[in-house]
Parts: sequence; C-alpha cells; structure tokens
Amino acid sequence: MHLVYPAVLSALLFCTGIYGVLARRNAILVLMSVELMLNAVNLNLVAFDVWLSRTADEKLHSGQALTLFTIAIAAAEIGIGLAIVLAVYRGRGTSDIDKLRDTAEGYETDGPDSDAVDGDGTEPPAAEKAEATA
Repeated sequence: MHLVYPAVLSALLFCTGIYGVLARRNAILVLMSVELMLNAVNLNLVAFDVWLSRTADEKLHSGQALTLFTIAIAAAEIGIGLAIVLAVYRGRGTSDIDKLRDTAEGYETDGPDSDAVDGDGTEPPAAEKAEATA
C-alpha cells in the first residue's frame, strides 16, 4: 500500500476536525473534533512508521510507541474536558461556548440588561425601583 492513501485520509480527518472546532458551538462536539484531529495524527504516525521500517530495517517502531502515548494523553484530556463541561453545564445550564464567555469576563451590574442594582451591588428600595420603571 502506498503512503499516499493514509496520508490523504489523515489530512481529510484533520481538516474535518478543524472544521468541527471552528464551526461548532457545543463544547462536547468541540472535544470530539479535537479527538478526531488527534486520531488523524495517530494515523500519520503509524503510516510513516510502517513506511520507514520497510525502507530502513528499523525494528524500533517509535511511531507506534508515540501513538500509544498520544492515545493515553487523549484519554486523559477527554476525561478532564468532559468533567469540566459537566461542571459548567450543571452550574450554567448550557454547554454553548458562546454563552460561556461570561465566565471569563465576569458579570457587569451596570449594563442595560441588569435589574436596577446600585454600584455597591445592593438593590434600591422598592419605591425607588418603582420610580425607575415608571
């Protein structure tokens, strides 16, 4: 088998993963796309290892060993990533990446969407709130 076939398949898988990371808004789908990209790299590692071992009488198989390390790291990454996504989903009620920007930026209490809150974070008395809405 030629080296071109697994290389082209790996490039297609990697491009599909990049599209998934850039176009998706769900955090779980983004993690799945990252896994797809890592599997494309693993395919390249194994294909080039087989190709190089045929040409150079090398029995080390370093590409396949590196693939095992990549699989182990990917499993740990997906475990930690899913734990973070589940914790954020429980706290926020959504796993939409666009809606999670508030976590990094913090909350603004004086914006147009805030309910009449004073600068110190306390609500004004009910009479002032009624005058503000009238």
